[in-house]
Amino acid sequence: MLPAPSDKLQYLVGRYERFVGARPLKPYDDLTCAFLADLSECLLSGDIRRYPDVASFAYWCRRANVARLRAAFENDEARLGLGVVFHVTPANVPINFAFSYAFSLLAGNSSVVRAPTKPFPQTAIVCNALQQLFSHPKHQTVADMTVFARYERDDGITAAFSAVCNARVVWGGDQTIKSMRAILLPERSIEVVFADRYSACVIDGTALVHARGQAIEKLAQDFYNDTYVLDQNACSSPHLVVWLGKGEAIEKAKEKFWDHVYDLAVSRYELQPISAVDKYTLMCRNAIDVPAAVSTKDHGNYVYRVALDSLPKNVDTLRGQCGYFYEYTTDHIDELAAVINARYQTLTYFGCDNSQLLDFVMRNRLTGIDRIVPVGLALDIGIKWDGYDIVRTLSRVIEVR
Repeated sequence: MLPAPSDKLQYLVGRYERFVGARPLKPYDDLTCAFLADLSECLLSGDIRRYPDVASFAYWCRRANVARLRAAFENDEARLGLGVVFHVTPANVPINFAFSYAFSLLAGNSSVVRAPTKPFPQTAIVCNALQQLFSHPKHQTVADMTVFARYERDDGITAAFSAVCNARVVWGGDQTIKSMRAILLPERSIEVVFADRYSACVIDGTALVHARGQAIEKLAQDFYNDTYVLDQNACSSPHLVVWLGKGEAIEKAKEKFWDHVYDLAVSRYELQPISAVDKYTLMCRNAIDVPAAVSTKDHGNYVYRVALDSLPKNVDTLRGQCGYFYEYTTDHIDELAAVINARYQTLTYFGCDNSQLLDFVMRNRLTGIDRIVPVGLALDIGIKWDGYDIVRTLSRVIEVR
């Protein structure tokens, strides 16, 4: 039995008094695949034009995409879900909780999801869609496997949910993870954590100089989506832009790129006064505290750029927000190998060969960089994340000889 609702605990979806953790299903069970397809249709039939993150989740859940994932997953192993998964999701990323739930569901698990405490409209949209679908008898099995709860930090409530889970999935900062690890799990339970990570973008200057018309506009749009949409709060949003090339061509490429990003930000981004002040304050601090910062440039508060003449060992601590970026120029990407550590997650790229970037990671035996994706796909979360295959991690193999 889950803890009863109170002034501290609110249930958004599911019947807490009936939730006992249904017996696990096999990964990509027909029931869960059909449910996600219906969830996709339900979300896409609503007015979600203002919420591209909800649209992205809805498209991810669509029948064709889940069928593709299912086909790639199938092998000769006998698998079932672990049982009950307790999800602790980030407070500052509106749609992450829905993806975490969907991954666990596809693995065959029941879920207790701690939704964001901030009342994002995206949370309400997804929860309303779930409630609507759970009113249909055909989705009763999935309904009995699902609970979404909301509460401020409370170790007692977290301990109660942790006590009934077979796996705990934690998305959050390093401090959140440390505090979670002080709360015990049942002996056979596992924990999957998605901690603070750092991401960068690599742009080939020559390729950008030769980009024309729609190509450069698309690049600016894709970069905007990777960064401004979530104010660079996502672990996969780049803070460091690495320019490959040298000479006057690189400087032309930079101005061409940032001018397009600025134009887009001015037309679409709602810059809060406090954000402008915070960025200016950060720039002043960098000028004092970061010896490698040799110049700064701002584009009307919407874009701040800090040029680095070297890569500090702790470059992963240099983080921007709301359109604040660090830049470094090099002839060869191998120069990055000296600073990349296990905190590095996503490397987005433009004008580069992804096979060469993979070779860079493998050849240098890097402990970081789990994703290499084109600019525009930084936030494109999937079942493979932070080096985990989440569906396989949240299911168990039944050995048969």
